[in-house]
Amino acid sequence: MLQQQTIDIIKATVPALQEHGLTITKTFYQNMFRDNPELLNIFNHTNQQQGRQQTALANTVLAAAMHIDNLQAIVPTVIQIAHKHRSLGVLPEHYPIVGENLLKAIKEVLGDAATEDIINAWAQAYGVIADIFIQVEEDLFKEAEQNGGWRLFKPFKIVRTEVESELVTSFYLAPVDGQTLPPYKAGQYITLRMQVPGEKYLMNRQYTVSEANNQNEYRISVKREEDPNGIVSNYLHSGYEQGTEIDVSAPAGVFTLDDSDAPVLFVSGGIGVTPLNSMLQTIEERDVAFLQCARNKDVAAFTETISAKVEEIGGTYKALYSDVEGFVTKEQLEGLLKEDSKVYLCGPAPFMSHIINILRDLKVPEENVNYEFFGPAMAV
Repeated sequence: MLQQQTIDIIKATVPALQEHGLTITKTFYQNMFRDNPELLNIFNHTNQQQGRQQTALANTVLAAAMHIDNLQAIVPTVIQIAHKHRSLGVLPEHYPIVGENLLKAIKEVLGDAATEDIINAWAQAYGVIADIFIQVEEDLFKEAEQNGGWRLFKPFKIVRTEVESELVTSFYLAPVDGQTLPPYKAGQYITLRMQVPGEKYLMNRQYTVSEANNQNEYRISVKREEDPNGIVSNYLHSGYEQGTEIDVSAPAGVFTLDDSDAPVLFVSGGIGVTPLNSMLQTIEERDVAFLQCARNKDVAAFTETISAKVEEIGGTYKALYSDVEGFVTKEQLEGLLKEDSKVYLCGPAPFMSHIINILRDLKVPEENVNYEFFGPAMAV
């Protein structure tokens, strides 16, 4: 438990974090990787280069400061991040390194404003928050093992591929030891860890398991990136050989379909279709509408599979191609919503921001809107 004086000091730093939080996290990562380059084997380098990881951490630190007197309020965020950490192999011994560099960054950026009392208060707060993360992540490790999974990574091999569209290819991964895979929930993801030729450090990328439960192999569906920063996706599309071994984590993630009988609306943007299609394929009886958005029909993946499944259960399916029809409108979403619809949304951050703003205009309760990000959680 934190003393009230410590809580008061932390909450008093909120304005400074709002103004300087991103600078603090940028400084933090620069210093930490300079002094601990081995951690580059865990972190996504592209997210670092694009500033996404720094922004996500700044948002998390700010949320922790704002709710330091009621950390229960950020438990959903803690659990979401803990799943990502468990999937990436973040361990208890990493937390002291993070804490030391975070405090140094606060002092470096805020200068004399970061008094000894402020640094001591943040050291105490970080210790409490780190202990929460360590415990939650250990529980997730144990849960994976109890369900027949594994703690960190396990060798798999690419056994076959299947082209889904001009940009998307599915890769089927089977465990090298041939053992039966543990059950997983539709919408969960796995981390692939590999050494890409020409890269100094290991590459880690998280991909949704893009089909319903399979005890023999995992399928991931990967978009070929036009951006050269898509190091792993582009390597998978052009540099791999069948039989290539890749280290894989046990499935993780909280973006999964609820078990109610409420109407459900899936809204996907681009490759964000992968977790939603996986969820859809598990439904037997439920009122379903599926809006699939893509640039055009040539790059859209799983359209036939989705259309066939929706027809089978008597739902509504619409493909919207922005090259021809533009972007999703309020009227289109309103026509697909039912009373008490549960909305599942996945796609690029600008796409999700657009959809979420429409849903707010339509007075859809926030607790009925579920979404997943590519990479670190960004503000929408």
